Amino acid sequence: MSTKKTKAQPPEKLTGIKLTDIPESAVGTKAIKSALNHVFTETGVGRGIGLLKNLNQKDGFDCPGCAWPDPDEKRAFLAEYCENGAKAVAEEATKNKVSPLFFATHSVEELSELSDYEIGKSGRITHPMLLKEGSSNYEEISWKDAFSIIGDELNALNSPNEAIFYTSGRTSNEAAYLYQLFVRQFGTNNLPDCSNMCHESSGSALSETLGIGKGSVTLDDFNHADLVIVIGQNPGTNHPRMLSALGETKKNGGKIITINPLPEVGLMKYIDPQNPIKWLGKGQELTDLFLQVKINGDVALLKIIMKKMKEKEKEQPNTIFNHDFINEKTHGFESFIADLDNYSIEELLPQTGLTLPEIKKAAELIINCDKIITCWAMGLTQHKNGVDNIREVVNLLLLKGSIGKKGAGTCPVRGHSNVQGDRTMGIWEKPKENFLQALEKEFQFNAPRKHGYDVVEAIEAMHNHKAKVFIGMGGNFISATPDTEFTADALRNCNLTVHVSTKLNRSHLIHGKRALILPCLGRSEKDIQSSGEQFVTVENSMGVVHQSSGHLAPCSSELLSEPAIVAGIAEATLKDTTVPWSELITNYDLIRNKIEATINGFTDYNKRVRKKGGFYLPNNARSNDFSPTKTGKANFSINVPSDITLEEDQFILMTIRTHDQYNTTIYGLHDRYRGVLNERRVIFMNPEDMKKMKLSKMDHVNLISHYEGEQRIAKNFLVIPYSIPKQCTATYFPEANVLVPIKSTARISNTPASKGVIISIERS
Repeated sequence: MSTKKTKAQPPEKLTGIKLTDIPESAVGTKAIKSALNHVFTETGVGRGIGLLKNLNQKDGFDCPGCAWPDPDEKRAFLAEYCENGAKAVAEEATKNKVSPLFFATHSVEELSELSDYEIGKSGRITHPMLLKEGSSNYEEISWKDAFSIIGDELNALNSPNEAIFYTSGRTSNEAAYLYQLFVRQFGTNNLPDCSNMCHESSGSALSETLGIGKGSVTLDDFNHADLVIVIGQNPGTNHPRMLSALGETKKNGGKIITINPLPEVGLMKYIDPQNPIKWLGKGQELTDLFLQVKINGDVALLKIIMKKMKEKEKEQPNTIFNHDFINEKTHGFESFIADLDNYSIEELLPQTGLTLPEIKKAAELIINCDKIITCWAMGLTQHKNGVDNIREVVNLLLLKGSIGKKGAGTCPVRGHSNVQGDRTMGIWEKPKENFLQALEKEFQFNAPRKHGYDVVEAIEAMHNHKAKVFIGMGGNFISATPDTEFTADALRNCNLTVHVSTKLNRSHLIHGKRALILPCLGRSEKDIQSSGEQFVTVENSMGVVHQSSGHLAPCSSELLSEPAIVAGIAEATLKDTTVPWSELITNYDLIRNKIEATINGFTDYNKRVRKKGGFYLPNNARSNDFSPTKTGKANFSINVPSDITLEEDQFILMTIRTHDQYNTTIYGLHDRYRGVLNERRVIFMNPEDMKKMKLSKMDHVNLISHYEGEQRIAKNFLVIPYSIPKQCTATYFPEANVLVPIKSTARISNTPASKGVIISIERS
């Protein structure tokens, strides 16, 4: 038996890079070809066609990729999905299988030498597996014995707070609800989830300013917007179906401002894949004004824009700001507007990397529009001042009264398909009192009040031996989290690590003394319980709850559904419980009845969710009601620009995805829209910075991050000249996650600052 640690980082080997021209438009026939190739390669033609026909249809299954909403009315017959959605389904429905024989012939150490791409391509896990203490290989275990091990380990803890219960955003409403119920009956609020790493800054900022941690717009609002501002986001790769919504904005006369350090192809021009007539055209122009802002120069940019608006308001009183809205619906305007005078344009402008004439154009567009939607993603949230970024976006919308009316509002674009639903179901380390009281009334137990660990706090707790059991409901924790080696050591400190998964990933290889893999059904597979075939429900990023029904036979007879796995763990752990776990699993309507009884907005849940397309949850900001905030009104806020200072030889690094990637799942090795094929270990640099550093294209370099006197290193990257502001760089995660310090997080939200890493570069 080897005592060598398994590798937490992807291998440092290069895979044979090829650079191509950056395309002029996104989507179109190349995207269609890529999608079909992935699906047919993984599943076969007949099976693949059946999958795509049912994907995102009202009587089909929800895409396991992103949370972008489906149209309320008619769905596209040809393709109500995007290229990356097709790839996600192909990964889940693959013919490749990871059986007990696979584990018997491949040691954990051997598997850790593979890339994340190679690990993922191994296939679907078919049986529950156990890695015994001191063993080098996983071996098959019965479900009963697996549940027993978990129950014994949990009950042996000195306190329920020594266990971590993580959730990814793929989990259904039914599974998430049962999971949080079990965890709280066990006695802890240690329910960190992927929101902690992505949109927690959005939730914190929006809850404080508007009274709800969700966006306020619907998909139809894009048809009525005068202006859409897309900031800190790359929908062409991460949420391609959003391009159709932006296309509708343009068709209806609206304008689009794009603000991003990289000029992303999808936001410039795209070819609608649902319209064959346009496949051979040059594509639809989307962006009217592109502002290539420096990394984390967003607050400075927004302040300049609002200062120009203030100047115009002074020249033309009561014509620029929506004073009726401000006076009736908001709080804190006077303090906010006075604070703008504390900053001069001269001091703010260098932080943006832009010229004043460029910013004036943006201000003029905003001044002349009343219905404004602002969309953002992790380019705003994953910074030390991530909450400030979002609050400043809200300030701009409040000045224009662009909240609570058709064609206007906030649009945080969420990642995993049910990440918003998980939070609605109670997956949160800081539960609200009224929710806990509802649980107590319905289930007759005393719910814990002490706030639990978020993701960063959970990692630190495991690292400090304060937490000894880790259970992950989906996801790839080691590849999603910051400070890879620190996190790996934290997981290794656990007595038991458990992962509920569909496919093999690196987190199964970075384990505690004992480790379990519990394989579950995928979204595309039938879920048959004792009362018959079941459906699950999910919530998209615009608050629509709808059903999802798989139609494929499960890839293995040994798979259990996620709700059944939670029930099995609960029954093996809780010695005194009033919850009829086994009964709830027989028919998921029973779970939904409990959700209806304890969570607002779910009246007649089982009836309404059976209507094709589902139903909208209440949204106070959408209704122009801000009573849930502390002031009872929408709150202006005072925010600060980035305080990052770089030495002459330092750069700011942001981690990004490739086009062949969704979150931590690597579908392939290409980044087609950036002209990089067959390689992931690259760093994009400004050509003038390269010249100053005496670096040439394709030079090999190491990346070193600097934080509070500590250094972290990621080795063997290729330098790629690219259109990016000076002293700004970008590279892919999870390869660069090792550079993100565990303590470098956003104020208030504690989200890892993965888009604001200070690095230096050395030749390797």
